[in-house]
Amino acid sequence: MLLTVKIKSLRLLAAATIGGVLTVLPLPLGDAGFTMPAALADDDDGDDDDGGGGGDDNGRGGDRDSPAYHRGGGGFHDLRSLFRWPSRERRTPMRRPAPTPEQAHNELIAIGLEEDAIAGLTQEGFAVDDRIQVSLIGSEMVRLIVPAGMTLDSARAAVVARSATAVVDLNHFYQPQSENKAGCSGEGCALVREIVGWPTSEITRCAKPPRIGLIDTAINIDHVTLTNTRLEVIRLSEGEATKSGAQHGTAVAALLIGASDSRVPGLLPGAELIAVDAFQRSGKSADIANIYDLVRALDMLVQRDVKVVNLSLTGPANAVLEKSVKAATESGMILVAAAGNDGPNAKPVYPAAYDDVIAVTAVDKGRNPYRRAVRGDYIDIAAPGVGVWTAASISGARQKTGTSFAAPFVTAAVSVLIAGDPDMSHESLEAKIRQFTDDIGKPGKDPVFGWGLLNASRLCEGSSDTKPSAL
Repeated sequence: MLLTVKIKSLRLLAAATIGGVLTVLPLPLGDAGFTMPAALADDDDGDDDDGGGGGDDNGRGGDRDSPAYHRGGGGFHDLRSLFRWPSRERRTPMRRPAPTPEQAHNELIAIGLEEDAIAGLTQEGFAVDDRIQVSLIGSEMVRLIVPAGMTLDSARAAVVARSATAVVDLNHFYQPQSENKAGCSGEGCALVREIVGWPTSEITRCAKPPRIGLIDTAINIDHVTLTNTRLEVIRLSEGEATKSGAQHGTAVAALLIGASDSRVPGLLPGAELIAVDAFQRSGKSADIANIYDLVRALDMLVQRDVKVVNLSLTGPANAVLEKSVKAATESGMILVAAAGNDGPNAKPVYPAAYDDVIAVTAVDKGRNPYRRAVRGDYIDIAAPGVGVWTAASISGARQKTGTSFAAPFVTAAVSVLIAGDPDMSHESLEAKIRQFTDDIGKPGKDPVFGWGLLNASRLCEGSSDTKPSAL
């Protein structure tokens, strides 16, 4: 009996037993006794419809009997598995997506730029890409294209030199704050809202919340959870090629107002939600919103008399955004923003870190801080944000994780608290919110949990002065 195995990449020695004598035979390079096909690619286009099945953290199934699982065959396969010999075929290395840029490479945004300043900048080689009147700030917002060869810092200095009163900054990009991580399946997917004592059936009877605003990605309005809800979606960009994905926006919208009889009932089923899709697709999977569109979205919601706005997005500090946020809050709007998922040692993110914005961090079912949540003195309150069961983008439901999904809990709670007093001051609202938190960190406000974990069990008591809802 003679057994010979040949491998291309290594000069190996084969053992042969001839007449009971062990003989060592040298093997030539360049031959192969067997090969194994490369593993079949997981047919995942990045969508997240119904997460009811099992699998690993990437949502991939582990069924060895499924067609997608390549079993190989023969004794050589088993032998190679035992010794982990390399395959003759080379696998294509996984390519990580290119990092999303922090801002547009050749654009500036300016508010309050005078006509003569614009004319002078045009002579210097600047181009006006777009301009719009923003009622929120009572001034015009202009998007400028920087001359070729000029750095953004030099360009901003040139614009400031033309106008001492204008507010000028880069056209920064902002992104949703979620982590794609599957976990439970089937009956194991509990509504984590129970850890904050969220009222269920009585919440729509104790208060009629004001109109809620949402600035997010696209939303699947045909999702069964949203089909019979009071939802209006406004899309800023008309181009199909740059249309944002619906995963994030659908999940947040369903968490806020999903039908009470669906698999993912909303926190405030029956409430009115006006959502602005201010995002565009960047690359194959990233969704981004720029400053110009975020300010436009805020302005639209102010004009629609929206009182509370959910902002499950983050980005860098920006002077134009800061001015717009301040103007919005001075008009009586309450902004609730995600604290960010960049890690506990990351720098502050915006708009959450602005003084007039309620910054929401995330905790898991054990009331432990979410491992990737940004920490800092600007954190105001914590809410469930790990394994939150909500709508998937096409159909069904899936667990979602991130400060993006903690923010809607506070948005919903604030909506209930101000139902009887929509013009409540920010100072009064902050004092009232503190009455509905459990201090689970260091005594007082701390950079991990803020004032503590939202306790919604007495929300209806807090709004007892309101009239019964007609929802």
